[in-house]
Amino acid sequence: MAKEKSKTEKLKKPTTKGQLRIGDQWNAITIIALSQNNPLKAMAEFVENSIDARAKNILIIRGKAKGGSYLKIIDDGVGIPLNEQGIPNFQYVATHICDSIKKKLKEKGATGIQGEFGIGLLSFWTVGETMTLSSCGKDGRAYQMKMQKGHSGYFTTHRHLLTPFPGTEMMISPLLPGLRLINGEKIQRYLSSELRDRIRTSEVKIKVMDHFLRAEFPVEPRQFSGQLIHQLPVLSTDKGEIYSELYLNSPGPDNRIGLYRGGTRVLASMTELDEFNRPPWTSGYLQGIIDVPFLHLTPGTRDGIIRDEEFMAFCQAMAPVHQKLLTLIEEQQRAQEERSSKQILKAVQLALKEAILALPQEEYDWFEIHPARISSAAQGGLAADQAQGGEEVTLEAGYPSIEPSESEPQKSFFEFPGPLFRVKISPTACNMAVNTVRVFRVLCRDKSNRPVDQNLAVQWNLLQGEGSLANQNGVFVSLTAPAEPGLTRLGVVVRQDDIECRSEAFITVTDSILLEQLIPSASSKKGLPGYTLTSSPGEPWRSRYDPDQNLVVINNAHRDFVYSSKEHSRKLRYICRLFTKELILANFINIDPAQLLERMVELSLYTEESLR
Repeated sequence: MAKEKSKTEKLKKPTTKGQLRIGDQWNAITIIALSQNNPLKAMAEFVENSIDARAKNILIIRGKAKGGSYLKIIDDGVGIPLNEQGIPNFQYVATHICDSIKKKLKEKGATGIQGEFGIGLLSFWTVGETMTLSSCGKDGRAYQMKMQKGHSGYFTTHRHLLTPFPGTEMMISPLLPGLRLINGEKIQRYLSSELRDRIRTSEVKIKVMDHFLRAEFPVEPRQFSGQLIHQLPVLSTDKGEIYSELYLNSPGPDNRIGLYRGGTRVLASMTELDEFNRPPWTSGYLQGIIDVPFLHLTPGTRDGIIRDEEFMAFCQAMAPVHQKLLTLIEEQQRAQEERSSKQILKAVQLALKEAILALPQEEYDWFEIHPARISSAAQGGLAADQAQGGEEVTLEAGYPSIEPSESEPQKSFFEFPGPLFRVKISPTACNMAVNTVRVFRVLCRDKSNRPVDQNLAVQWNLLQGEGSLANQNGVFVSLTAPAEPGLTRLGVVVRQDDIECRSEAFITVTDSILLEQLIPSASSKKGLPGYTLTSSPGEPWRSRYDPDQNLVVINNAHRDFVYSSKEHSRKLRYICRLFTKELILANFINIDPAQLLERMVELSLYTEESLR
């Protein structure tokens, strides 16, 4: 019984064989012709055909004729292969779809040829309606072949020309309506990246001429920015060698690593592959190319990769590069954080200097920013005003001179100030008791914030409130407060040739001022503090001032610091506010919390105004 059962099973097994074949050839051709989903990729394939034909000059023309817009590609390559009669063999081109002659040349050992599927010309269906291919024969006459989108036929004719031309001319017209936005500049940028290494190795010259824009765009191999990464691990497999050219750059969304095969781009970014959609490839620090000549591509789109043994060999070979790049990016991040910290510290210190110059000296004289010398010219001007009947004014120490010292070193060219750009009154805001006198100064700066002191005409005036001014045309002016409390607005106009700048100061006139509450700690004159970061996760404090080191210690594990670090400008403002808080707490001693908050608001206002 067992033997009979096995014989029955054998009889039930299929015994017929066969081979796959095309049931509907025209339907298959239509599917192939419409499989290219990117018209720019199709244009790149046309250009590659010219490079494979050993062309040294390729001209791409985008224009408009009676039949509508057109795209023309002209090269000086070997042209269409000739038949036995010496005539371009258009018949072979039209009747050997999927049987590329380039594949046969590769099998014979030819190198530097990219095409192999024999379907590149059909991509014109995704570009335009009609394709005309022209080439010359041995007889010096020109011949052309026409194909039309959606039609299975083709026809060849003579083309009337006075002189023969080398190479091949392809014309596609009219272009599809959706291609109106693909101009010459976009074609140039795409080809520069898509065919980067093919252009470089073949030394072909490609130019795009856009008649609509009336401009020409030379196509040069794309140049990467950043620092070229040397000493990467050797990328070698039993399938072949992998070429890498990677650059370490500042992080940005445009930094991508393209995947190439034989000099032609397959993917704009390797992160399109799930195997590489992770750091370091997604870090945004890297530019460059990875060229894998042994990858197998999907024929229709030319941007799909077959996940076969060759692909797995490629992924395994990239493992050591992965770790090397992670290490380099970590080092780059540390260096960038150090540079960012220095820039932030410099910006905060400059903003604090500007704020303290704008605020009352006796209240904010912490870091010896106000020198203890005043110019003889300013003294003379004020003395003259006093001699004309004004009250005697004793100038306070701490207003810097506008006259250079004989001991100052010779300035270099870039240290000389430019033209006047802005002015500011120092102090910009202050309190004065009734019937008291105070000296104000105008600070004149160029666009780079350098002091300007030449060829200036100064005019002071009271814009609001009562009071009297002495030395109204000098850099320094003395204001006598009125007998009644109120708000006085002081204005200044500074002219340098045709340039005019204005500034205002606001003075609160009060019955009396409690000076003992306004005078800061005398122990704080150590220079502007720096800052350092420390990680204290789970701790509620944001910052602390270390008077011994003159440092603001910032908790970089605090949620506010983490949030601010997502944007440079936000982080800059956050650290500036921490500085303001610590300086107010360290310098205003034994005053009530309400006064501390008032001081913090004041210093923050004038500091953030100068924060850049």
